[in-house]
Amino acid sequence: MGFDDRYGQDVLSGDWRAAGRKTIPTLEAERDLVVELASNGFCGAVVGVEKGNVVLEDRFGARRLFPLGHGFLVDGEAVQLTAPKPKASTGRTRTASGSFAVDNAPARVALPSRIFVEGRHDAELVERVWGADLRVEGVVVEYLAGIDDLEAILADFRPEPGRRVGVLVDHLVPGSKESRIAAAVAAGPFRRDALVVGHPFIDVWQAVKPARLGISAWPVIPRGTEWKHGICEAFGWPHADQADIARAWQRILSRVTTFNDLEPALLGRVEELIDFVTTPGH
Repeated sequence: MGFDDRYGQDVLSGDWRAAGRKTIPTLEAERDLVVELASNGFCGAVVGVEKGNVVLEDRFGARRLFPLGHGFLVDGEAVQLTAPKPKASTGRTRTASGSFAVDNAPARVALPSRIFVEGRHDAELVERVWGADLRVEGVVVEYLAGIDDLEAILADFRPEPGRRVGVLVDHLVPGSKESRIAAAVAAGPFRRDALVVGHPFIDVWQAVKPARLGISAWPVIPRGTEWKHGICEAFGWPHADQADIARAWQRILSRVTTFNDLEPALLGRVEELIDFVTTPGH
């Protein structure tokens, strides 16, 4: 005679405590992931993982360590942070610019050609991302402290085939001083062997993606306020003198490790200049 289990499955069997409990997803603490502490609301971007702790940096540059695991929010949802898994080797390594690295290649003797940029910060950013490529090609980057005298600088340098000059300028937009200077060079005596290109940003600082600083967009600075001072003030950073501005730039530059940290509007222009100065003129 069959037995009809009128009460169904034993309610105490299995993990009855977990019934109805929401599963908290696991997320790797990848660099630049923005997370919030559920306990106190501290919000910051992941800048590293050290000995079982995640290092978070807030928008003011303050860094704090928290144990990996539960207690974090991403977009308002609870997550469990874990250390990132080691990336599988693809065989060939890439430089910060994304090109394949040339193993054990000595730096070439500098070419006669040059890339000129407006200021020290531009030069440091180009070095950070394209430095390895430029050393392989033998290209030297120099900064000019402004381009108001660019035509005179070119007249002194005298570009020619095999001795070309590429110039990267800030804020190259229609109607700007920079656009007039670029047009004059393009129509001048060195137009075949000198190329001026630029990005639309007020300053090269803006070429760093805002997400790398834990913000959604760069602050808009009112006219009449010196732009870098205004940026530092908006971030709550010291900005009393040039030393403060230099420290602010180093803080921003520290968030750049590869070309993925920069806006395409800058990437394309630098690559264009490298191609121009490494290709013999006709």
